[in-house]
Amino acid sequence: MNRPWIIVSLLLAGFCGSSHGAQSASAGCWTQKQFLITFWCPPPASDEALARVAAEGFNLTWTPAEGLDAAARHRLRAMLTSNLLRPEALDDPAKRAELDALVVRVKDHPALEAYYITDEPGAGAFPGLGKLVAYLRERDPAHFAYINLFPTYANEQQLGVSADAAARARADHPQNLAGVGAGDPTVLRYREHLKRFIETIQPDLISYDHYHFFKPDANGKAVDGKEYFLNLALIRLAALEANKPFLNIIQANTIEKSWRLPNPQELRFLVFTTMAYGGRGISYFTYWGPLAYNGLYQDGQPAPLLETVAALNKEIRGFGPALMQMDSVAVYHTAPLPYGAEAIPGRAPVQIASPGEFVLGLFGQSGRTTAFMIVNRDYHREAEAIVDVALPGSRLQELDRNSGGWSGIETPGTGRAVKIRLGPGDGRLFRAVD
Repeated sequence: MNRPWIIVSLLLAGFCGSSHGAQSASAGCWTQKQFLITFWCPPPASDEALARVAAEGFNLTWTPAEGLDAAARHRLRAMLTSNLLRPEALDDPAKRAELDALVVRVKDHPALEAYYITDEPGAGAFPGLGKLVAYLRERDPAHFAYINLFPTYANEQQLGVSADAAARARADHPQNLAGVGAGDPTVLRYREHLKRFIETIQPDLISYDHYHFFKPDANGKAVDGKEYFLNLALIRLAALEANKPFLNIIQANTIEKSWRLPNPQELRFLVFTTMAYGGRGISYFTYWGPLAYNGLYQDGQPAPLLETVAALNKEIRGFGPALMQMDSVAVYHTAPLPYGAEAIPGRAPVQIASPGEFVLGLFGQSGRTTAFMIVNRDYHREAEAIVDVALPGSRLQELDRNSGGWSGIETPGTGRAVKIRLGPGDGRLFRAVD
């Protein structure tokens, strides 16, 4: 515990805090420069495969060290994969020397963005992972160590947080639970899991997965999970408290027999609700794999859903630069409220004055709201929202998802009431300017 590299890395962590808005780059520290668009289960790191990845609108692939040059040729960032990126390597002098040599080899490569560490660890693994992340940060603070977390529906054993520990956390930190399912054992466990992860590992980015869409029930009705917005709310809250960005891994296969494959409108719902909550990255599960996965590529051949994903990625690229310059200030819903959602309060500077199921994400900087995203929570049908806007600034502009530019919109009369038409699961972003 007194090893010098731990002390140095903790000092680095203290200087590498990142802003949720326009991130101020500290010398040598990782700062997110673009909205991340990636996947799980990468293709081979060949020029042919990575040319497709780039053409489909992704900007982050996964590769061993040997694939970094190919990633760079196609202007992709890369997450490094290696069997050396494990906590056990630190306890074996030979493996640790190999790890050191690997970091020296890759850390100055123009394609490198991150080191892949592990998926869905329980809290019991956090101390060892924290040491590995600290070790890497000391040697290469300019790139982040990637760890993905369980969703809210993971059980007590998976999370590694007992009911007693969660109850003690509630008693010690009641303010952490206000407004988001306070008192629910699921929330207590998950909040404690997130707290331990952030305190122990000091991550640069928070990633989680949540799979929401299930096959029809006995009556033929499609089933959705109950905790999707609860999970988004808890991850967003943890990310804001830690002043770190977050990434959402969304469903794009039927690897589990109980899952249904999302249609284009459902994928749009997943992407735009993530952005409305302030997410800074989307990852599709899965990209490459066998026919049995039913992912975006099956036995090397593109699946029909890939065309939808490529079109969505183009839209994300349009929104990304604007969202990267904004803080998530608040997120509200219209009735009926999903679990974990908060109704729009009367004090909010944007009000929805019409019926419909909507998500309202407020954005700005330094706590000042200057923009909003509205999402149609109904992924079955179009909807029109009548929105009353009381933001500072004399004019409203909408982001053009194709160009990434802003253009003025007409408001009726002299008021700031706006009619906003939304396709199923779709979202639109507006800002007020002088």
